[in-house]
Amino acid sequence: MISIRLNTDDVSRIRFAFSPVWETVTSVRALSNNSLGSVHGPWLRKVRPLLGEEGVDGGRRDAGATSRRETRAADSPARRDAQATDAPDRRDARAAGAPGRRGELRRVDAHAGDEVAEALRLLRALIPAVGYIPDFITPAPPRRSTGFEAGLAAIEATPYELVVDELGKLHHDTPDPLLPGLIADPGAALTRITAALRTYWQRAVEPDWRRMRALLQDDLVFRLDELATGGFDRLFRNLHPSVRLNGNRIEIERPFVCCDGMPMAGQGVLLVPCVFTWPSTLMVTAAPHVPTITYPPRGLGRLWESQQETEGSPLADLVGRTRAAIVSHLDLPMSTTHLAHALDVSAPTLSVHLGILRNAGVVDSRRDGRTVLYYRTSLGNQLLAAGSSGRLSETA
Repeated sequence: MISIRLNTDDVSRIRFAFSPVWETVTSVRALSNNSLGSVHGPWLRKVRPLLGEEGVDGGRRDAGATSRRETRAADSPARRDAQATDAPDRRDARAAGAPGRRGELRRVDAHAGDEVAEALRLLRALIPAVGYIPDFITPAPPRRSTGFEAGLAAIEATPYELVVDELGKLHHDTPDPLLPGLIADPGAALTRITAALRTYWQRAVEPDWRRMRALLQDDLVFRLDELATGGFDRLFRNLHPSVRLNGNRIEIERPFVCCDGMPMAGQGVLLVPCVFTWPSTLMVTAAPHVPTITYPPRGLGRLWESQQETEGSPLADLVGRTRAAIVSHLDLPMSTTHLAHALDVSAPTLSVHLGILRNAGVVDSRRDGRTVLYYRTSLGNQLLAAGSSGRLSETA
């Protein structure tokens, strides 16, 4: 069991935040620990090919091997002869899909594949499937929400002695041939780690970040309402089955893993909803870091679901195709910018439709900082469900 003792200052500094860096780090572990039948199965099916992985069991291959074979084929004498024949009329060649251009693109793809494979290899050394993860690669967000690059900057600012200490603990627990080189040059290690995180983030997490962010924001609204309604006791009672508040302690039912030094008093506790920690929790408890508890957000099952098709449905007949599509997309709260991009409509047109739906009680909105987020009301849920079932009954 892990136990975090709270004093008066700690209680007054309990806060929530979410972080794209936390999601990126924990998703590397999810690649190893989740199956295609798990809640993250749809994500795994999408990202494994992008990361050069194949197979249901998550087996890895040389991400650049196929591309390198294709590159050699693209540079073969026969292919070069074909390029020479096409050279007099390059516009026609381009229109037909010039072999030289295809070979160039394959070389670029091979290089990108090698870069991704190298980044993932380093991240797997830092983030093993089980056990200790160096705390410095999951910095505490200073605000409720921070950007990915801000998180990388926090990692790059880690004192070298802390980098050496935590990588040493990792190598002791989970030895890897890459780790001694990182320990020997912590400055270069930080550069390599942030570059690997950025490469991996762009392929595996960033394309879905808007949707993930909406889910995390929705969870924070619920948790703050729990806190306002029932205080800290209710908040921790419903946070995660393994977490409970016991007097002046937060207790987490998990093995106590690698921690030299307890949290410094008065720093508070940071609570971080994190998609890829599912189904468990993850803790940071060692000084000098802020004590942190991550937990899976509510409604995680909605994250990878496709929007219900509303074309030709009774709901579309009632409110129109565009408004029906808006209702369908709001399974998670979304801004007008996000919705307009998803539906390929202009922001002014979308605002008119949202106003009509809100006046009818089908959608509602709330402010999150400078952003207004729209979400489906219970009436909207009922209309969408009735429209879907109605269409099914018609086709049965």
